[in-house]
Amino acid sequence: MAELTLDKTDLHILKLLQASGKLSNQDLAEQVGLSPSPCSRRVKALEDAGYISGYATLLNADHFKLALTVYIQVRLEKHSTAILEAFEADIALYDEVQECSLITGSEADYYLKVLVTDMQQYKVFLLDKLTTNAHIAGINSSFVLKKVKSSTAIPLP
Repeated sequence: MAELTLDKTDLHILKLLQASGKLSNQDLAEQVGLSPSPCSRRVKALEDAGYISGYATLLNADHFKLALTVYIQVRLEKHSTAILEAFEADIALYDEVQECSLITGSEADYYLKVLVTDMQQYKVFLLDKLTTNAHIAGINSSFVLKKVKSSTAIPLP
């Protein structure tokens, strides 16, 4: 990746694209005070330097009746590289898992964020998928009652 020093205009471009990745280059250029060609070159440079890792469409989970968010703490029986890699490979196969993080500072080894329609679907996920991993020593589930804040944007200076 090419080295790039960000200026105020680059940061403004990144903030606008985080808020709405569907902005046309024309609209983006107008909002940052550039003509379209220089704006397009800056966006390309940000992509090439790795500041922009991709583009995605965020879907509204409510329209798919995915109403239950569960945070699951998973504790493994052992911490060998092979067991960690096997667990992570299994988790990567489950569409219900939105996030999986290896953590420290807790009795758990992993935090999972799981999105399902209801408690019945969660039960199926838990019993038919997650607990089939022989290396899991413990699971603790917490259910989201209210989503206070949800963002895909990272904080920029």
